[in-house]
Amino acid sequence: MNPTILLVPGLSNSGPQHWQSLWAAFYQYPRVEQQEWDHPRCADWVQGLHEAILRAEAPVVLVAHSLGCSTVGHWAQQHPTQAVVGALLVAPADTDRADFPVEAMGFAPMPQQRLPFASQVVASTNDEYVSLARAQAFAAAWGSAFVNVGALGHLNAASNLGSWPAGYVLLQQLLKRI
Repeated sequence: MNPTILLVPGLSNSGPQHWQSLWAAFYQYPRVEQQEWDHPRCADWVQGLHEAILRAEAPVVLVAHSLGCSTVGHWAQQHPTQAVVGALLVAPADTDRADFPVEAMGFAPMPQQRLPFASQVVASTNDEYVSLARAQAFAAAWGSAFVNVGALGHLNAASNLGSWPAGYVLLQQLLKRI
C-alpha cells in the first residue's frame, strides 16, 4: 500500500524552516491549505481538511502538527471515513489551556474520542503548548501510540530539527503498522 501522505500544519502554517515544509519540498507531500492561517475557526479548518482528504488519492495518512492535531480530532468526530488509515500527531497544542491563543476560535474542547485509524502522538518534555502529561492523555483517549522525544520544545522550526529525520523514521514505523 502506498498511501497519500497529507501534511496538516498548525496555527500560522509551517514556515520555510519547519520540518513539514521541508518534507513537502523534499518528499513532495501535499499539505492542507487553509483560507485563514492566523485567525482560524475550527469549523473552517475541519472543512478544509475534509476537502483535502476528498481530493487525495486514498488511502490517506495525515501528518499533523500542533493545532493541526486538534483539527484532525475534530474532523474524525464529524466525518467517519475509511479513506484515512493513519495519523502522525506531532506536538498537539492543548486547546483547553487558559493561555491558548485567542485568535484560534472553536477548537476547544480538545477532542477526546478514539480515532478510527492507527495513530501515534509525538511529544516533547518541554513543549510550551502542551504538557507531557496532557499529550499522554490525548494519546490514551485517541487510542494512539505515544512517543516522548525528550526536550525538543514544540517540535517546530524553533526546535532546530531541520528535516527532522527522527520524525520521518516515526512516520515509516506508523506506515508499517497500517
